Formats: sequence, structure tokens, C-alpha cells
Amino acid sequence: MRAAWITFRFAMQEALSNRLALWIQMIVMIVNDLVWVLFWVIFFEKVGSLRGWDVDLVLLLLAVMTTSGGIVLGLFHNVRNIGSLVADGGLDAALALPTNPLSHLLVRSVAPINLGDLVFGIGLFVYVSRLEPLPTLLFAICVVCSSILLLSFLLLMGSMTFFVGRNEGGELGFHAVLLFSSYPVDIFTGVFKVLLFTVVPAGFITTVPVRLIDDFNPLLGLGFVAVTAAFAFVAIATFHLGLRRYTSGATWVRA
Repeated sequence: MRAAWITFRFAMQEALSNRLALWIQMIVMIVNDLVWVLFWVIFFEKVGSLRGWDVDLVLLLLAVMTTSGGIVLGLFHNVRNIGSLVADGGLDAALALPTNPLSHLLVRSVAPINLGDLVFGIGLFVYVSRLEPLPTLLFAICVVCSSILLLSFLLLMGSMTFFVGRNEGGELGFHAVLLFSSYPVDIFTGVFKVLLFTVVPAGFITTVPVRLIDDFNPLLGLGFVAVTAAFAFVAIATFHLGLRRYTSGATWVRA
């Protein structure tokens, strides 16, 4: 853990080395998120509500999504690169280090632009909730679980490259989970809705947290934690199982 913390600290220092570029990238992302919020505000002004969702609930969903996405894609950005590193035989540098290769890979890179999502998500939640004690506590817990779930899903998709040799599925999974997490899953029906709670766990990443924050249900909360733990276990196990199949590319890159 100490080695991972040192690696993460250096990654943060690198991201903060150019403050002007950092702030510009964060502002660009915040503006992008504001446009998405504006879309939903205009939409609900026209329709009122949709299958039990109103503008306040959707803003809460966006707060969860951008905060969780900011944590994962900002602070653990390298999870997106695991599939390509595996496919290109680029894990050699990480495997040669005297530390856990997975923890090193996850904390090796920080993306300044996605830190804008993190700042925006927290700010949006403050606006929606007015920092009421119980919703704030539930938001913090749900964001932690959502972040672990999103990180685990992306790790699982990247780790599948060990077995199929290609990373297209990982990229497809990345775009799918982000896209569908930005919509209330209740607007979908049938088999497609089932898929968003299983194959692509977008429903657990945003919709379930919103339900818990808005109207806490202990059984739903336990189920959410259980699903998060299950995804994390499967993702980590798949990565380590894949390492046994990994063939060095004799390519020394910055993993």
C-alpha cells in the first residue's frame, strides 16, 4: 500500500505541475457538464416528469455520475489503459516492480480534465441537497460504492483482453456504461432494462444510489453493497487470472 500511495502522490504532482492547463481542462469539463444539466432542465420543464423521475432526481443522478466518474476517470484514469497495455504486451514495466501490479497500474495516472467532473458533481449535489445531513451521508457512501463498481467494471472489461487478445470490447463497455449511467434506467423497459442491471451495471452505478439517497431502503442498500463487492471480486480475480496467461511483449513502456 505504501508503494501505491507513493505512486499516486507522484501522479498527482505530475497532474498539478501545470496549474494553468489543469484549470483550463477542469473548466472545459465543468462547462460540458453544465450543458448536460441544462438539457435535462429544459426537458423536464416541457414534460414535467417521466416514469417517476423529475428534474431534482435527475440532477441528483448527474451528481452521482459525475462525482463517481470524476473519481474513477480522474484519480484512477489508467484503468482505461489496461486493455491496451495487455493487448500490446506493455505490462512488463509494472510486473518488474516490487509492488502489486494492479494497484500500481490503477494509481499510475491522473487525468486533470476528469477532475472537473469530480468538482462539478460535488457542487451539483450541494445545490440539490443543501447539505442536509442524512442525504449527504448517503451520497458519500453511495458515491464510494458507485466508484468501486465503475472501477471494477472497467477493470473487468480491460482484463478480458488477456483472454480474447483485443481491447475493442473494453472500449465499447466504457462508452456504454458512461452513456447509460447518465439516464434514469427506469425509462427503459424489458430485456434492455435487465441488461443495465447485469451486463452493463449502469443501473447500479447511478439509478440505485439515487433511490437510496431519495428514500433509503435498508434491503436495497445491502443489495447495492453486495453487488459492488461481487463486481470488485470478479474484476480482481479476472485480472490476476489473466496475468497467468500474459505474454510479454518485450516492450518497456510507462505502465
